[in-house]
Amino acid sequence: MISFELGVEDLADTRFALSPLTETVLSLRVLRDPGLSAVHLPWRRSVIGRLGTLDTDLLMSLVAERFTLPDFLTPRPEVFAPGFDEELAVVRRTPPDLVRRDLAVTHAPAPLPEPLRDAAATDDAPVVRLRDAVCDLLARYWEIAVRPMWPQMRLVLEADMTYRARQLAVGGARLLFAGMHPNLRWDDGVLHVDKMISSFRVAAAGRGLLLVPSVFAHKPAPPVVPEEPPTLVYPSRGVATLWTPAPVADETALVSLLGAPRARLLGLLGEPLPTVEIARRLRVTPSAVSQHLRVLYATGLVTRARDGRQVLYRRSSLGDTLTGAGHPRAAASAARPERT
Repeated sequence: MISFELGVEDLADTRFALSPLTETVLSLRVLRDPGLSAVHLPWRRSVIGRLGTLDTDLLMSLVAERFTLPDFLTPRPEVFAPGFDEELAVVRRTPPDLVRRDLAVTHAPAPLPEPLRDAAATDDAPVVRLRDAVCDLLARYWEIAVRPMWPQMRLVLEADMTYRARQLAVGGARLLFAGMHPNLRWDDGVLHVDKMISSFRVAAAGRGLLLVPSVFAHKPAPPVVPEEPPTLVYPSRGVATLWTPAPVADETALVSLLGAPRARLLGLLGEPLPTVEIARRLRVTPSAVSQHLRVLYATGLVTRARDGRQVLYRRSSLGDTLTGAGHPRAAASAARPERT
């Protein structure tokens, strides 16, 4: 069990943060063991074939047999939403002694895996080379495995934080922690994290508590060593919907909603087009197109921008969602002219 003693000031200084680096590092657990979380199997299948020449031996060695991870790879975010490069820059500045300590504690009582053996060197130079190699590898891995999905992941995480903030406002710390995970227990000013491999008790002592929701965390993950500030990475709500493919737009339903002319016009606007060109492609009059564009613009389904003497229209993100963003059926429908 790991316990955090939180005073009144610590509760007042409890805050949330996002961490793209933490998500990247935690995803290595799922990459190593697909049985750890079935909900992430679609993500794993999409990533595993794209790792190419990455040093996967070094990547996987960062995850211990007990699925613990070195604390220095997940530094405490100092702002609400740091960028990945900002966080990785913090890791690159980690002192060699801290790298040694965290890697040893993470893998104890087992010896360090072969790719991490340089961390046992008494000379600092091999440890620094290893630290920098890990950072370079994580930067490449982030680009392949996590960054493409980060915008969607962030939406899920921010929705979770909104929900948790309401829980805190309605029921205080007890309700906040009660709903996060069965392994969390709030008792008389102390937050207990059960079923942990290590055991220690830390007084926050005015440092507050940082809460970091995570897509890839399968259980609460406090720091491995007691020297780190009180931080709790916890499983986010709504993860099950993250890897579910977006439903394909139903052309019939779209036509019923907008009418056939506007549905076809919206399907055509995957690229910026002027009114005259739209009219030519649909074989209708510019005045008819203008009437439909006014309605679509007023409802937020298209955007417009002036280019010289022309006004160019294009689907908005809402319009993309409604049409299935260029699904073949929509494109085919857009290509069929209709007189209006």
